[in-house]
Amino acid sequence: MFFSFFIDVMKMPVLLAVMACSFVPSAAVSFAIDVPAYTAYTLPNPDAFEISQRDGITRWNDPTTTIHWYGQFSKTGTLKLGLVLRLNKGAVSKLRMSVGKQTRDIAIKGIGSPLKIDFGDFSIASAGYQDFTLTSLNAAGTGAGDITALVIDGPAADSAHFNLKERRNAASIHLGYPVPKDVNVAGFYKEVTGITDPPATFYMACGFHRGYFGMQVNSATERRIIFSVWDSGGEEIDRSKVRDADRVTLVAKGGNVFTGDFGNEGTGGHSHLKYLWKTGEKQRFYLTAKPVDGTHTIFTGHYFNPDQKKWTLIASWKAPKEGGWLRELHGFSENFSGSSGHLVRKSLHANEWIRTDEGKWIELTRASFTHDETGKSDRLDRFMGVENGSFFLNHGGFVEGSTTYGAEFERPARGKAPDDLVLPVLMEK
Repeated sequence: MFFSFFIDVMKMPVLLAVMACSFVPSAAVSFAIDVPAYTAYTLPNPDAFEISQRDGITRWNDPTTTIHWYGQFSKTGTLKLGLVLRLNKGAVSKLRMSVGKQTRDIAIKGIGSPLKIDFGDFSIASAGYQDFTLTSLNAAGTGAGDITALVIDGPAADSAHFNLKERRNAASIHLGYPVPKDVNVAGFYKEVTGITDPPATFYMACGFHRGYFGMQVNSATERRIIFSVWDSGGEEIDRSKVRDADRVTLVAKGGNVFTGDFGNEGTGGHSHLKYLWKTGEKQRFYLTAKPVDGTHTIFTGHYFNPDQKKWTLIASWKAPKEGGWLRELHGFSENFSGSSGHLVRKSLHANEWIRTDEGKWIELTRASFTHDETGKSDRLDRFMGVENGSFFLNHGGFVEGSTTYGAEFERPARGKAPDDLVLPVLMEK
């Protein structure tokens, strides 16, 4: 039988409470919703201890790192909070649960198997997202226990929404641009501004049917401009399995640009420039397509270096089984590591133009919103809209509200074609 006990350290010293409390059978503690530990986030260090679907949260011995679950509530009222954890027999752990300014402290004595712990009642005063914070009150190096789940019940728990899946990434979100029919798109110009810059963020500027071109935050000290083009043939994982006839090949690359293979998301040719692009500063991208020999197309990505104030070639890739122009133009914002899925990612997408094979510029002022499966029911904090004449994409952060899949938006036209902005690139042809 599992046992648990709880105390309020506001009423008595923790050590005294541990000695004086009596055990209560856990069967008397029941909860409506189990929120798995593997859906939680750890702050400020996302890698302070291990999180897995099989074991939950383990090796938590750093009291400076806290555990956070985020849930969305449509009803107010009383919320009963508990915890399921494992603690070595005889070991004592002191923990604090916080919801806003409300806190409850407990001390637990381990029995060597899972315990259900009752933190008592909390009040949900307003609808919206709530941050459930678990803090270790133990000394550094002392194991706080292995956490299995946050458990909730009570009137406020009715219709509460949590992400219950192991994938902790914010939803990937996209904006798609309709292009006039019977137009051959030879060039795609666009400006993107990163408003926030969490690690593991990819702001994709120029997406098309064969690849993607944008800017990435890899870490606090590394950022990249990335341009990748997919192979033909349909191989999803291993590029070594792709026949030569289906492989994208490198035509040219810019200075200091790395080129190589990629896989696990389809396969193809990858290129990137390590460059510390600045948050809040407009970044310019120009993507072109040049059909050759009826069966191949050369796709080329140029990036405007703000420091050097000139266009730089990222790479040119020759794609087989093509022979056509740019299609399915879009942009997106991706959170590619779940450990930072609780952070807000926001970018502005602006001044979009296409250039036809006849040299005519057409401004793209309309776009529609879509998202991946994660955004369907697990992570609802995903948005698109128009702000200061630009489209914006915003996801993560457990922000209230959401944008409907397929919603359409229109930004004000700027009316000035970017001939002068891309003239050096056009002169290369």
